This record gives sequence, C-alpha cells and structure tokens, in this order.
Amino acid sequence: MELEFTVVTDTATLAIFDLQAIRHRITDTFDWWSIQSDELFEMNEGNIAFLNLGEDGKYLVRVLNDITSPMGGAFLKVPSGVVFVGAGEDTTGGDLEPDGSDAVQGAFVNLAVGSYYVKYGYDEGAICLAFTPSTDSQNDFSDSIRLG
Repeated sequence: MELEFTVVTDTATLAIFDLQAIRHRITDTFDWWSIQSDELFEMNEGNIAFLNLGEDGKYLVRVLNDITSPMGGAFLKVPSGVVFVGAGEDTTGGDLEPDGSDAVQGAFVNLAVGSYYVKYGYDEGAICLAFTPSTDSQNDFSDSIRLG
C-alpha cells in the first residue's frame, strides 16, 4: 500500500492513531495532547503517535511499504483497522474526531486489525511512514518525538 497526501497543520504536529484506540479521549478537551504527560501516556500505551514537526505549515506525507533508513518508530494499536494520519489539531477530543470532511487535514489508512511498528523519516522533502505488523504495542518514551 502506498499513499501520498498533504497536511496543513497549525500545531506543528502530525498525529497517527486508530479512531477506536483513542476514542476514550473524545470528551476530553480538544487540546488534551498538548499536556506532555497526557501525550506521553497515550503514546506509551500505543494508542497514538505524535510527530512534532518543528513548525506549522504544509507537509507532504507518504505512506510506504517500508522505509530503509527510518529516523525512528513507535508501536501502535490498531483495534478497528482505520488509522488517521493528519494534523495534530484534528486529534480526537473536544467531542470531535476526524470524519473525512474537507475541514480535516489528513487521510485514513486501512490496515488489518492488530499492532504495528510505525517507522518514520524524511525523504525528498516528504514525511515518510511505514506500518509493519508487530506483536508489541507499547512504547517507552520519556520525551516527545521531534522530527523538526
């Protein structure tokens, strides 16, 4: 599976999550993830991955079959098979979740239900992601992931 799309973010963040895995945050504040302890808790549980991009703007995102030289990776639970990859401000919260409308910045990736290791990196000006099936689903981050 390969997919390419652009994302415009005003939070300098790319979020990657299965809608079902983070649905428990829907009634939380819209920016719950801006509190680093909440961000790290959900990332370490494997419910979401946040990639801090360094600055706001428009980004090209490529979902590839594999990345040969990733910058890093994160384990991610995929209980429904529908993974959103998009702007941090579209993260589930504030009684909203990504719904495919034109106001949402990102795309949905359909995967088999399970756990994945999400590799990330940059290549030719694009943020590159690759989802590899995994038996692990939890992380041990002590700080945010920073690409920029």
